[in-house]
Amino acid sequence: MHVEIWSDISCPWCFIGKARFEKALVGFPHRDHVEVTHRSFELDPELADTRPTTGAAHAKKYGLTPAEARVAEENLAGIAREEGLDYLVDFRDHGNTFDLHRLLHLAAARGRDKELLTLFYQGNFAAERSIYDSEHQVQIAIRAGLDEAEVRAVLADRRAYADEVRRDESEAAQLGITSVPFFLIDRTYGLSGAQPVAVFTEVLRRVWAERQPEPVHQSFDEP
Repeated sequence: MHVEIWSDISCPWCFIGKARFEKALVGFPHRDHVEVTHRSFELDPELADTRPTTGAAHAKKYGLTPAEARVAEENLAGIAREEGLDYLVDFRDHGNTFDLHRLLHLAAARGRDKELLTLFYQGNFAAERSIYDSEHQVQIAIRAGLDEAEVRAVLADRRAYADEVRRDESEAAQLGITSVPFFLIDRTYGLSGAQPVAVFTEVLRRVWAERQPEPVHQSFDEP
């Protein structure tokens, strides 16, 4: 079974959805036969490097007052913490995630993408240092098991793994994906949003059942 997940590191619901899906996968009896591929999706691909605070960014994007944006952020923090995730309010920058996605493709090529994605989410939502600080990105990538020189080379060359990011985003557009997280299972079942664990569990169970061959029933004539 193949599960593709389109997401963005700046998206809190992607952070929460990843945790919920992984809980469902842990409880899935056939989890060893599930391949998970993370796909790139930029929520704000045209965002400049001005890095407004998260609260200011949300207030502007969704037409909220600063107080309303604060309440929304506190609500998200509460939901994340219910899933066992650390989540800080008011410490996050909001910036362009293109370089983060390029590094994730480097990590995928080295078999370390799951580790790097987890650390990127933690760095964005649970750490005070900005995830958009290139030196912070290097340190996180090293913790994920990547080679420092290779990471720095990718960050220095904006063309490195750019095609891979754009390919994921182009495919998302072709599939009609307009928001994340989006989960595509065996190119058959699509789930949008940070669904409850029970929903992920049921869809995994259903897809697994449908992909199994029907049992062959043999009948034997009595002598």
